[in-house]
Amino acid sequence: MERRQQVKKSRLSADDWADAALAAIGAGGGLAAVAVEPLAARLGATKGSFYWHFGNREALIEAALARWVETDTEQIIAAMQTEPDPEKRLRRLFTEVTRPAKHDPLELSLLASVGHPQVAAALKQVTERRIGYLTGLFTELGFTDAEARRRGLMAYNFYLGHTQLGHAVPSALPSAAEFPGYVEAVVGALLQRA
Repeated sequence: MERRQQVKKSRLSADDWADAALAAIGAGGGLAAVAVEPLAARLGATKGSFYWHFGNREALIEAALARWVETDTEQIIAAMQTEPDPEKRLRRLFTEVTRPAKHDPLELSLLASVGHPQVAAALKQVTERRIGYLTGLFTELGFTDAEARRRGLMAYNFYLGHTQLGHAVPSALPSAAEFPGYVEAVVGALLQRA
């Protein structure tokens, strides 16, 4: 994602370091890529800059994961709330998160690192928040609590499966021209009442 592209600045912030850590994780290095010296080189900074903001590597990982939760979940949900109609919100959400998912390997890299306690906690937080948000949309659309939860879980599974497929076999996904119809079919299936 564009926000993860690093630009040399005269004074780096903790967010710059967190973004660099996320970019390194997503670039295929996983958590092992979160190392002070390579990140400092990438940022054109010194290790002193790192230690100005963080006491150790684990503190950077924690900050990076918090930034990921904020930018890839909370900010997206906040942006969706500008649409008053829950059905339009659901369609917009699917369109906005599924299209770029195949180009951003960060989430899959984090899922592959679920054995790390900090990553596991962040993934749990994000998963619960996202499914909760989707469940709320289906509740607003008139589904019972149990049915809304079931559909929220199915919607989130679709997103994760789409993301995985986009990285494993991108040719299996619809073309850009087919994408709107693809999203419409998925949302239509999720909204269908028995």
